[in-house]
Amino acid sequence: MQLDNSFTVPVGLDDTWQLFQDIGAVAPCMPGAVLDTVEGDSFTGRVGVKVGAVRMSYRGRGTVRRDEAEHTVVLELSGSETRGSGTASAEVTARLTPDGDRTRVTVRTDLALTGRPAQFGRGILAEVADGLVQQFAARLAEYLSTHRQDGGAPGTALPGPGTSTAPAPAEPDAVDLGAAVLPVLARRAARPAAALAGAGLLAWLLARLLSNSRRRG
Repeated sequence: MQLDNSFTVPVGLDDTWQLFQDIGAVAPCMPGAVLDTVEGDSFTGRVGVKVGAVRMSYRGRGTVRRDEAEHTVVLELSGSETRGSGTASAEVTARLTPDGDRTRVTVRTDLALTGRPAQFGRGILAEVADGLVQQFAARLAEYLSTHRQDGGAPGTALPGPGTSTAPAPAEPDAVDLGAAVLPVLARRAARPAAALAGAGLLAWLLARLLSNSRRRG
């Protein structure tokens, strides 16, 4: 499935492009993600997702390609559940363009999922993805603000959280997919004709996920 999102970064194009060269700076801003290793343009990491009491962890790897002339970054990602048969793969293309004294980042994701999260369907996943992208943008802005307050000046190196010597947590903080899905279903159920269907869909999805979890346990 193809997902399209965009957000703005509160610094100019050159500084944003510089920041996006550092996987260690960008990756920790993504909700639920932990970066484990970086070797050149290749990296490994983990992502945690939960729905209610059901927790899913993915371990995977990725590569990054950059086109400085076009200010474009392409990530090739693939991973699989650590306790299950679900898989995920994606090609994420981020294009940076100037927006006054800020930078607009347009993201196109070609995503393939198998397993439990795929049961939510494209429409719901698209809205959830937009929420996660906006969380990522807010964390990125917070990181930049902290760096500026610590004395960093435009054009200087932007050290990333990934350069810290602190050990990575044993498990990433899981993204609460259930909490992200509920507002989406609530908005859809606001139409009277869809209210019962929305509640039924949520109950069915949670029942399926919990049932699968018990069988795997």
